[in-house]
Formats: sequence, structure tokens, C-alpha cells
Amino acid sequence: MHGGGLELALVFLLAAVIAVPLFKRFGLGAVLGYLAAGVVLGPYGVRVIRDAEPVLAASEIGVVMMLFVIGLELSLARLKLMRKPVFGAGGLQVALSGLALGALAMVGGLGWEAALVVGLGLALSSTAVGLQLLAERKALNSDHGRLAFAILLFQDIAAIPLIAAIPLLGQAAAADAQPVGLALIKAIGAIAAVVIGGRYLLRQLFRGAARIGVPEMLTASALMAVLGAAWVMSLAGLSMGLGAFLAGVLLADSEFRHEIESQIEPFKGLLLGLFFMAVGMSIDLNRIAAEPALIALGVVALLGVKFAILLAVGMAPGRLDVRGALRLGSVLALGGEFAFVIFAESVKAGLLDMAMRDRLVAIVGLSMALTPLLMIAIDRLIGLRPAPKPKRDFDTIPDGDPQVILAGFGRFGQIVARLLVAQKIPFVALETDAEQVDFMRRFGNTVYYGDPARPELLRAAGAATAKIFINAIDDVDSSLRAVRVVRRLYPDLKVFARAHDRRHAWQLMDLGVEVFRETFASGLEMGREVLVALGVPREAAVERTQRFREHDEHLLATQHLIYDDESALLESARRSRAELEQLFEADIGRTQAMEPREGRMRDG
Repeated sequence: MHGGGLELALVFLLAAVIAVPLFKRFGLGAVLGYLAAGVVLGPYGVRVIRDAEPVLAASEIGVVMMLFVIGLELSLARLKLMRKPVFGAGGLQVALSGLALGALAMVGGLGWEAALVVGLGLALSSTAVGLQLLAERKALNSDHGRLAFAILLFQDIAAIPLIAAIPLLGQAAAADAQPVGLALIKAIGAIAAVVIGGRYLLRQLFRGAARIGVPEMLTASALMAVLGAAWVMSLAGLSMGLGAFLAGVLLADSEFRHEIESQIEPFKGLLLGLFFMAVGMSIDLNRIAAEPALIALGVVALLGVKFAILLAVGMAPGRLDVRGALRLGSVLALGGEFAFVIFAESVKAGLLDMAMRDRLVAIVGLSMALTPLLMIAIDRLIGLRPAPKPKRDFDTIPDGDPQVILAGFGRFGQIVARLLVAQKIPFVALETDAEQVDFMRRFGNTVYYGDPARPELLRAAGAATAKIFINAIDDVDSSLRAVRVVRRLYPDLKVFARAHDRRHAWQLMDLGVEVFRETFASGLEMGREVLVALGVPREAAVERTQRFREHDEHLLATQHLIYDDESALLESARRSRAELEQLFEADIGRTQAMEPREGRMRDG
């Protein structure tokens, strides 16, 4: 493309906004959409971008920012607790995968030095793709997600000595290799600089930026923290991502953690998308077309070997069940972005020729593109064989004469139930979640499974003789459906209902039930204590809280008559706010008028 930077940016953004929603629509994920867009735009597609290397180098900043944000989610204490999965499971996976893939490379005709580099290079997985796929599925905090992160962290650490050792293994070692002692000193110095800067200097930087009060200064400080840590580590020949990760870990306990994360997040997302597109551009379609069988065999071997080893590592040292181990294998069986660097360095060192490098890059790129599909296949395979669950209609309820029927045994319903138990009031509790029923029964609670909106269940529960029906159901639609059935079949039964918000309360009031808004009382209680903490006398705080309750309950009843008319509702809310302000202004005036007299009485 011969246009300027603006045209290039527009092409990237246009490709992203077309490809990503399309692939998400078909359940293939955003990563595969970015990869496909990169293939189309790249030198082997429509040639909008003729050289993918500069784009790939620039887009690595997205990976750096992602690792910085991940570091912010950890702390030194938590990282210390992770040392066993990082060095145990991570080290075992890299060692076994490297040996197995290296052996296959030797069978393919490579010498032991080149085979060792290729095996270990392919043993590394893509941090960017793996973590993004886990985030899309909200699985980062799952058991297999945490183990995947630990393994990826070890791989990032292991990539550093591997890249440093390549010149020693190649033909260029004697002329170009840097002394090991000097490289070690530089590495230690870089890590120390990042640790000291993250612990002391960066905190002072953010405090200064916060005191200035200019929002863009905090954004600039956050970007400088990320890129500065990456730059320091790159000077020593280490991973830029590792430097950013360490800086994030050291800032995880600071008071600026959440603000920094919010400033970095938009840049991280866009640059990560650019990285995935650059990976797609680097897939050599000509090489694949020239050697389809060899490339396909390489992709199958890479995914198959790593998947089998990850399955074993996940179940043994990782202590995952079969499903978790399968998901771990599906997300980490791919090749990684470090492979591009390792293979490029291997060409410089004379370990690989350009043809072999192109084959390996194509294999790694295709493995990245196939990983979202592999995860979908594994999820469907697991879904086809779910753990057998007995089919339940509704539980048999023994005969009795309960005074209360309690529908919904979640957090709200349990509080009501404990009060009834304490007063020895007989009741029947109904719950639509079978797992919740089984869980509560293990703690000695008498709960029955079934939908309270079913007439036969209400009849079995004793609704004909009960005095009160308590609706504590979580779901709004289910709550309204149950109340309608109770009102139709048992019009004389008194109903108390939990309301999620004002609209839900009005809908319940339409059915003639006693409404209790679930967060209203707790919000008033907190507000009262906040007034006391701000210096308002407790008696005055209690009185003002009660006055607000009366005002709001009156407003709720008034707006119930007009809640379907939005304009009338807005006018009512505006008028009510003005009335409430006048009410409390008068109250504050009376309090201030009384304070001098009280002071004179105390002096006397």
C-alpha cells in the first residue's frame, strides 16, 4: 500500500470492524477474525501490506500491554504461591514438548542443534492468543485458565535463555556470540532496574500525575510505565513482555492499580488486534500451496504432540479433571509468537535456511488460526457427554399444614427462612435450581425442587391452607409468573414479594401484593451510618432516614399510577426531587437554629 499512515490505519480498522463481528456471529471468536483479516490484507492476500515484518514488530506492543495488565491482576504474594504450577507444570510441559518435537525434527533431517532449537521453539505457546481466547470465554479464573497462565508465564521466562543460546549453537557463535557472563550481568541489571522502578519510582510518578489533576498526564504516565519497562528489558536482550509483566506485578498493590488498568485497556485491545492481524499476514500462503502435505503434517504433529503432553501435565501435576485437561490442551497446543523470533535468529546463526524457516512460520501461524476451531470442537465434544443428571419433575412434599410457603431459596430467601426457623414457624421452601436444592440439603435445610408457578406443586406444598406466600425468586419473569398463578388459584392467600427495582415493584403492585425492594432497606441503613460518620447526630440521622423512607414509599405508590407514561413519570421524579430538597433544607435550618441554644445550655 502506497498511502500514508491515515489510510493504513483506516484499512486496519475497517478490516477489524468487518471481520471480527462476522466471525463472532458464527461463534468463531475475535482472534480468528483478526487472523483472517491479516491473511487477506497481507503480502500473500490482496497485498494491501507488502511486508508484514514491520507491522509484526510494532504490534508486539499489544502483547507487552496485555502482560502488564495481567501483572496488575497479580501481587508478589500471589505470584509466590504460583511457583509450583509455574516451574512444575510449566517446566515439565516445555521439557517434554521440546524433546518430543525436537526428536521429530531430527527424524525430518535436521541436526541436533537445529532440532533442539526447533523443538523448544515449537514447545512455546502464544500468550496473546491463549489468554485472549480464555478471556473471551470468561475462563481466566477457572482451574484450567489459571494453570494455562502459569505455563505461559514459564514459557515466557524460558524463551529468554533459549534466544540467548541460539548463537552458541549456530555456526556464527565464534564471531558474534556475546559472552555468557556479560549477558547474565545485563539481564540481572535490567531486572533490578524494573523491580526498583516499579516499587519506588513509578509510584512517585503516578502520585505526581494524580496531583496535577490533568487526566491525560495519568494516561501518559501509564503508557510510559509499560513501554519503559519493556525498553529496559529489551536493552539487555530479554523479553519486553516479561519486563512489562514484572512492572505490573510490582504495581499490583498500589493505590493506582485500577486507574492504570483503565488507562491501558483501550490501547491494549486495539494493539492486540493489530498483532493478530500481523500474525495472519506472516502466514506464507505460497509456501502452503507449494507444500500442502508437508505443512499439514507439521501442523497436525505440532497440535497432536503438544495436546497429548498438555493433557497428561494437566491431569498429573496440574490436578485437573479430564474436562479441564482437555480445555487446557486445546488452548495451549498452538505455537507461539516467540517462535517467529527464535526461527529468525536461527537463520542468522546458520542453524536454519530460509525455506525451513518459512515452513515453520507457516506451521505456527496455521496452528494459531486453528486453535479457536479446536477449542470449539473440544467444547462440543465435552458437551456431548455431560455428567448424567437425574431428570427431576418436582420433589414429593410430605403432607402437613405449613403457615408459610417460601418460593426461592437464594440469598434473600435464606434470610427470611432463618428468621422463620428461629421462631419455630413451619414453612415449605421451593427452589427451581436443582443444584441449589442439593447443596442446601447437605447443610440440613428442608428445601424442595420445583417451579412455584405450577399449580400441582402449590397444591402439594399446602397453599390451600397456608397463610402467607413469600416470593423471593431471583428472576423477574419467573417471579411475576408465580405471583399471577398464586393470585388466580388462591386469591385469599397473603403474598409478600421481593422486588428487584421500582419497575418490578410496580408490576407486583399491579397484582395486589406486599412489595419489599431488595436493596432499599440495606441502602437506607448504610446511608444512615454515612450521615453519622459525617458528624450528623445519630438521632437526627435516624429521623432523616425515616423521613426519606416515608417520602420514597409515598412516591412509589404515587408513581405506580403513572409508571406506563414515561413523560408523566419523569415529571413526577423531577417534582419529587425538588420536594425532597425543600424538606431537608427546612430540617437542616431547624437543626442549625437549635445548635446555638444547645451550646448556651451546655455552657450554663
